[in-house]
Amino acid sequence: MPSYPVSSDKEKQLAERMQALSVREQDIDEQFVRSSGAGGQNVNKVASCVVLHHRPSGIRVKCQRERSQALNRFLARRILLDKIEANQKGSVAAEEQRIAKIRRQKRKRSRRAKLRMLDEKHRQTEKKQRRFAVRPEHNDT
Repeated sequence: MPSYPVSSDKEKQLAERMQALSVREQDIDEQFVRSSGAGGQNVNKVASCVVLHHRPSGIRVKCQRERSQALNRFLARRILLDKIEANQKGSVAAEEQRIAKIRRQKRKRSRRAKLRMLDEKHRQTEKKQRRFAVRPEHNDT
């Protein structure tokens, strides 16, 4: 694994996380391109923007947060791992959201909320009843 300008502890954590997600360095295509935006001469001359492509998952990440190419390489790998992890756990998260929604729907309302809801329903009913057509009265004159 390449060396980055971060503490060896952070570097070790990144390596462990890559191993846990079964991401190998050989599966990653790395490109260096020129950054865009503010930065002056450094941006125009140095290819400090890092583009990573994880071939097995097809995920592509671009990082130009820092001026240093080496630091961007480290940050791009972290972003890539975040995306891969979200991809792998996405189905689990969707199921958890569905369950949480059902739980919210079934949760007992507070008395105040229930009264407010019933009051709103009553107002809506009155509003609808006022919409009925007015029947003309028969006046024989």
